[in-house]
Amino acid sequence: MSEITLDSEERQVLDWVDSRADHMIATVKDWSRINSGSHNRAGLDAMRKRLSEAFGELEADACEVELPSSQVVEKTGDIRDVEYAPALKVSKRPDAPVRIVLTGHMDTVFPSESGFQDWALWDEDTLNGPGVADMKGGLLVMLHALLGLERSPWAGRIGYDVLISPDEEIGSLGSGPKLAELGRRADVGMTYEPALADGSLAGARKGSGNFTLRVRGRAAHAGREHHLGRNAIVAAAEFAAALDRLNGKRQDVTFNVSRIEGGGAPNVVPDLGIVRFNCRVPAEADAAWASEEMKNLVDAVNRRDGIAADLHGGFTRPPKPMTPANLQVFEWTRTAGKAIGLDIAWKDTGGVCEGNNLWASGCPNVDTLGVRGADIHSDREIAKLSSFAEKAKLSAVMLMKFARGEFDARKARALARGS
Repeated sequence: MSEITLDSEERQVLDWVDSRADHMIATVKDWSRINSGSHNRAGLDAMRKRLSEAFGELEADACEVELPSSQVVEKTGDIRDVEYAPALKVSKRPDAPVRIVLTGHMDTVFPSESGFQDWALWDEDTLNGPGVADMKGGLLVMLHALLGLERSPWAGRIGYDVLISPDEEIGSLGSGPKLAELGRRADVGMTYEPALADGSLAGARKGSGNFTLRVRGRAAHAGREHHLGRNAIVAAAEFAAALDRLNGKRQDVTFNVSRIEGGGAPNVVPDLGIVRFNCRVPAEADAAWASEEMKNLVDAVNRRDGIAADLHGGFTRPPKPMTPANLQVFEWTRTAGKAIGLDIAWKDTGGVCEGNNLWASGCPNVDTLGVRGADIHSDREIAKLSSFAEKAKLSAVMLMKFARGEFDARKARALARGS
């Protein structure tokens, strides 16, 4: 399918979306002032309340979803359970013949103590502020696309689940199981990470895993009995160096050592070393190779006299390749864009998002349907104001075409089963 037309009823919906542009911009300014850093429970609770009020306009079933805890290795070497704020789930027409899952996140990377807490207008089309692109702006795009769908004559033919999570920026460890559940039930997924400033979308995405190696040695006086000690920091550092040497051994697989912790006073042989690192892989076979290489390095550490090591973590976001199913959803996105004057391209990326989680459950999806933005995860984060209505109209066209059957969402799901 290379071209579609929009009839008068569809154009009326898009005109309505245009009329909401100022409302979207005023709302994102308000939301950006709510610090909803991934570990700021009070801020996340406040943000979820605002979202519940905003999405209430859909007159759908909404509820808080409690998320399971995960575990983290502390600086002390102890393992602690991590609790997460609830997610927000919004569902409508669960028995409709076409099922869409739409996902986004309320958390940002900016902690409560960050100095970046307010918005600023840099020019008539550029808004700077925490989360304005990633992804409070994207949540407004999603909401207004759904509101547009509800104003159309075909809304009854499509059902949807919306999940807005509190932990995407820290790996979706709590929301991951819920994303998988909703992905298994849906024909197609739509995720609202920001597009690039030029409007390009993400294509294939690498998979990602975060890992922690915990090394135990034996403490001893560094002067009187150095020979009795077993230096866990040295063992951890040698593991880190060996891990780094794996870079370049397999195409597009990367290992990034981010931190080494442990030890204390210089007159004590350290008995604890902790290595934290990330691994990115383009395909499942690469993840298997990387896992085997990591195991071999851990085994080498454990062969050292008086040293014991264990590895924690894993690949929590599998790769999302540009399979025929994902390509089909992207082509529908590009076709919808052409209908409203957008020329949409895509670029492969090493970044990860909830689109990886949805694909792991067999759900084909496009995952950069949010506003055009740049410099996310920094105090230079911007969103292009003209893209709020622009991107909401893009998703509204897609939803209406899914509802009318011009985009056959079940065809994409069938392609995914054959992948």
